[in-house]
Amino acid sequence: MSYSLDTEYLIWYGGQKMTQMHSFQDKVAQMLILNEGVRISHFEYQGKRYWLKQVEKLSGAMRFLKSDSAEALYKETQVLKLLQNDGAPVPKVHASGDGYLVVEDAGRTVRDWLESDDIASDELQRILNDTSKGLAHLHLMDHAHGRPALRDISWDAGEVKFIDFEANQQKGTLLNQQIRDVLVYVHSLYRYINDKEKISAAITAYRQAGGEVIWQQAKQFLKSWQWLYYFAKPFQGIGGKDLKPVYWVLWHFRYH
Repeated sequence: MSYSLDTEYLIWYGGQKMTQMHSFQDKVAQMLILNEGVRISHFEYQGKRYWLKQVEKLSGAMRFLKSDSAEALYKETQVLKLLQNDGAPVPKVHASGDGYLVVEDAGRTVRDWLESDDIASDELQRILNDTSKGLAHLHLMDHAHGRPALRDISWDAGEVKFIDFEANQQKGTLLNQQIRDVLVYVHSLYRYINDKEKISAAITAYRQAGGEVIWQQAKQFLKSWQWLYYFAKPFQGIGGKDLKPVYWVLWHFRYH
């Protein structure tokens, strides 16, 4: 069976015939039917793209090994709405309900930009600097992301948005959450970028945009972990995408 994704279409659902759908909520209802069981999908409505996120369907042992996906999605929805009301740089929530969330498309992620072959070096630096300033702005608003990796931050014509707040479980103090943000962000920079000058410039942008206090707190936190610097040093060039950045994170906080 095939379906048309046009605004005007005809399908059967629960014995009821639905035709001539016009509203955004009708479109969401259609996509929930067509993408049943699909965790993340996207659709177009009136020339704009939206993302539909649904509860992850777990089976077997994964039901016990992973956290409650319904609760995680509910928490993410509540966090996004809170941040949206505060004017934080997050994508707008357009619809939500039992087991689903719909947000506007926020553009390409920073990781996607890094993998682009048609972007100039100075433009890439601008994206990284904008991203860093966006994180500082989020922190100045007394918020934290939870896992601001480059794949969870979007950039579109100078506008930065933070996406995927599943890792934000509001555990610990706000300061501890913001320290974690900084460490994850720097780790992600060294994970995906080989140019230390670009990374240093991006980190400087964060510090100068209001993040200096959190930066110094993160530096103080890492002092007790600097013994790992010598352990991780042999892996600085061969340790893989998770281990190698650990050395460079420690190195950066050690000498900057």
